[in-house]
Amino acid sequence: MDSGMLATASAEIYWQALGEGPAVVLAHGIGGNHAIWYRQIDALSRSNRVITFDHRGFGLSRDLDGRGRDAFVEDLTALLDHLDIAKAALVGQSMGAGTCIGFAHRAPERVAALAICDSLHGIVESGEVKAIMDAARAKTAALSQVERVLGAGAAPDLAALYSQIASFNAASRHDLTGRFDARPAADLGGNGYPVLFLSGVDDILFPIEAVRLVQAEVPGSFLVEVNDAGHSAFLEAPTQFNDTILSLLQMAGHVGKAGAAHSNAAGYVAVGGAT
Repeated sequence: MDSGMLATASAEIYWQALGEGPAVVLAHGIGGNHAIWYRQIDALSRSNRVITFDHRGFGLSRDLDGRGRDAFVEDLTALLDHLDIAKAALVGQSMGAGTCIGFAHRAPERVAALAICDSLHGIVESGEVKAIMDAARAKTAALSQVERVLGAGAAPDLAALYSQIASFNAASRHDLTGRFDARPAADLGGNGYPVLFLSGVDDILFPIEAVRLVQAEVPGSFLVEVNDAGHSAFLEAPTQFNDTILSLLQMAGHVGKAGAAHSNAAGYVAVGGAT
């Protein structure tokens, strides 16, 4: 594994890289940092170079000028330049999806695939979507971070680990500065790369009803719904999450020489074969 600290004029961005092959970037949510992806690293790094990083103000990264979200896309651009990555598949969870969407709008030629996971950050909410989201925001405003991000069926030890990882962050949802520039959902389509929406059916922050409406506005996109998972499908249902991302990488032709690394777990049926 390689790791380092990218120092810019306005931030210090910590990153890690594991594996070889076409690059996959994992962008964490507001309660996470690079360590939150521990259930994805092994599966995704078997045939790809997996990049994790801490947004400024999270984990080991520092926000030197206090711009927060205003600088997230700039930071990701600088990181990919620093690592000499011309094109990457982007996987963003919650807040991290806003970063990935912003980067995709700014540099579509550098995107091999885009996965928007449990998120509508960076997308204009209009009509029925805004009504659903306003109701969700009101309903969840007073909940703790763990109550917001993990489904009701999540194991207690997962909640404890999530809280421990989040404790290393300087920023939180209460004091994070800046905002994502929002653009219409339709702008995500037709840019030459596949777009995946992946959401837990029990997500209370970004209700699946809203995600379905937005996905329908993105030409050529598709939606995978994960049953029995809340806002953190990548933690709550890692096998389904990882296999879906691996399928996206195959769809995009963005897989290294080692080939596919699907789990073949019980319950999955091979194409043309038996369980």
